[in-house]
Amino acid sequence: MNAIQIVLVDDHAIVREGLGLVLGQQLDLVVVGEAADASTAIDLAGRLRPDVVVMDIALGTEDAVASIEPIVARSPQTRVLVLTMFDDHETVRQCLLAGAAGFVVKGARASELVDAIRAVHRGERYIHSAVAASVVEDGLRWLRNGDTLSPREREVLSLLGGGRTPARIGEALGISVHTVRRHLANSAVKLGVHGVHDLAGYAREHGLARRGDTVRLIPGGSA
Repeated sequence: MNAIQIVLVDDHAIVREGLGLVLGQQLDLVVVGEAADASTAIDLAGRLRPDVVVMDIALGTEDAVASIEPIVARSPQTRVLVLTMFDDHETVRQCLLAGAAGFVVKGARASELVDAIRAVHRGERYIHSAVAASVVEDGLRWLRNGDTLSPREREVLSLLGGGRTPARIGEALGISVHTVRRHLANSAVKLGVHGVHDLAGYAREHGLARRGDTVRLIPGGSA
């Protein structure tokens, strides 16, 4: 049986080396390439046509969710398995919508990662148990309420209306600024508004701004 060919994508060399050692112990898995940034990952996917790309979505200052779609476009048979420290349901949803076949948190056991790689290679979806419940709840919420804001989107919007920048919102909630901006972008689409200023104004006009925060104007820019 041919070994499953894997490309590892993480901006930390020590993480890639550790993953290589773990996966190298499996006779049916082989690492054929490594990348530290999204552009290299896309290029490798096109050249090597691996079976599975195991990738983090926070690559330095890059939000690598946007690289999932071009990876799959370059190599349609390649399955993307996200391996990251972020475990909020919105990040999971964005990755799956972008074309990821699976999602594993970095707190998982090595055996779980190996199982996930084999599962996505078989054509299955794999969602780590640490986030599976939130994904199901998110799906049920959408079925019940349609395009209403999720609790996390509402929380982000309330802090924005209270005057916090996306970076400060991320610090307050313990999530990345990239995740904050995805929440804001989704909220803008759902509410039919454009940009951070309009979202902040919507939050204040509709009583969503978190009390106790000083409201101030935020420099222009899109969500």
